[in-house]
Amino acid sequence: MNETQVIVIGAGPVGQSAALLLARWGVQVLVLDQRTGRGSVGSKSICQQRDVLDIWAAAGAGKIAEEGLAWTTARTYYRDRELFSWSFEREGSLPACVNISQTRTEQILDEAIAAQPLIEVRWEHEVTGLTQDASGVTVHCGRRLLRAPYVLACAGARAQAVRGSLGVTFGGETFDDQFLICDIKADLPEWADERRFYFDPVWNPGRQVLIHPCPEGTFRIDWQIAPDFIPTDADLARKVRQIIGDRPYELLWHSTYRFHSRLASRMRVGRVLLAGDCAHLVAPFGARGLNSGVPDAENAAWKLAFVLNGWAEEGLLESYHAERHAAARENLEVTAATMRFIAPATVEERMRRRAVLEGGRVTEVDSGRFAEPYWYVDSPLTTPEPSRPFLGRPPKGAPCVPAPGVILPDVPLPEGRLRNFCRDGFLVLLGDMCDSSLFVQVLGKVTTAPLAVRGLAEMEGTGSLADRLGAGPDEAWLIRPDSHIAAIIPHAGPESVAAAVSRALGGISDT
Repeated sequence: MNETQVIVIGAGPVGQSAALLLARWGVQVLVLDQRTGRGSVGSKSICQQRDVLDIWAAAGAGKIAEEGLAWTTARTYYRDRELFSWSFEREGSLPACVNISQTRTEQILDEAIAAQPLIEVRWEHEVTGLTQDASGVTVHCGRRLLRAPYVLACAGARAQAVRGSLGVTFGGETFDDQFLICDIKADLPEWADERRFYFDPVWNPGRQVLIHPCPEGTFRIDWQIAPDFIPTDADLARKVRQIIGDRPYELLWHSTYRFHSRLASRMRVGRVLLAGDCAHLVAPFGARGLNSGVPDAENAAWKLAFVLNGWAEEGLLESYHAERHAAARENLEVTAATMRFIAPATVEERMRRRAVLEGGRVTEVDSGRFAEPYWYVDSPLTTPEPSRPFLGRPPKGAPCVPAPGVILPDVPLPEGRLRNFCRDGFLVLLGDMCDSSLFVQVLGKVTTAPLAVRGLAEMEGTGSLADRLGAGPDEAWLIRPDSHIAAIIPHAGPESVAAAVSRALGGISDT
């Protein structure tokens, strides 16, 4: 292997994703993991959101979307009464969400890594510390010392040595209640494409149960259980039977765990970036764990690649902390509110929850807002446009109105999905009134970073892409390599777009 450019610590899904995305930019990657090799971990993180499937498809792991079970409807119950249900709105060609075990996800990512000569994986390398200087980072694995210009730490929640060597704190809280997971295989056709959430069912009084369908006739069941409850085999059988009745089933895996809400004080320290559970932990209701860790990896990968290739200054890396730390804070706020409803800690919280559930006040029921991308509206890389304000979060499951900072809608095109054109650099989309040749000439003098200029009309195929995006004929849209809209510029000229490009690369521009 040639000289390593980035060392990725941790070979879990976030580290795997980071390695693949870095290699896609031509970066030499060394992945370190303290384990002896890949192990079977049961279902663990199962819900993978559309935008994360899109990232994996770009990384060469499209099989995750193909093999996952695309569930469509979420039902929420209070005891034996259905309170409400909702369904995903269709957007693009990828499913809104698939369920697939973390074990299988890791296998697919491993297959993609094995086909990538720019990635080397070394097991049995426990990182015990990091030191850095002006030219790179030294990674301490006991007596072994490894070195690279940059390090991306995806080492999981227990990466105290990594965080400690950087002076990073990991404050937050741990919830008292336990949760029991069982993976079972059973014939339950009526639940094959539905997620079911039960508040206070008769077979788990005062607590919750969550049921998810998974591929090949398997189901994941989560019970909230007492802090001191240690389930026996008889307890497991009884709990499963209370839900599925006398139908035959096979118990595939089970585990108990507690939830944590924690956030690293910094996600960038010099030449080291922190991602995934190494940087933030959230309760799983809403599937915001892995679905935020993979966007961490994508955000870090394109910025590290741009710096390493000389397309941007090292200051661009500070925007990683600004953007992904804000995303983690939002996830903590959303999941903390959910946990206050699911596991109320005070008499007042318990009384309010009971009143909401018994009164059928469905708009106040919180069983977990499903994962969605964080929108970089306030990012230093985003050029604001007063005529295109961010309108706030849309209704549950609905797409967001495009605005600077928002992720680009994944519109299907005759040549493929729109986001496929974003993955190789910056993309400028121009309305009919803009002279693309002039933009190409000017922008080529502004940056050496990969950048493509396309007219909206040339990409529309059977319908107007401009209409589907809501783009005006005199507008230019600047799209980042992670498909987020960096700028929407009305009355666009090459100079105004050049200023937005400079800003999106971490430079200073007048807006």
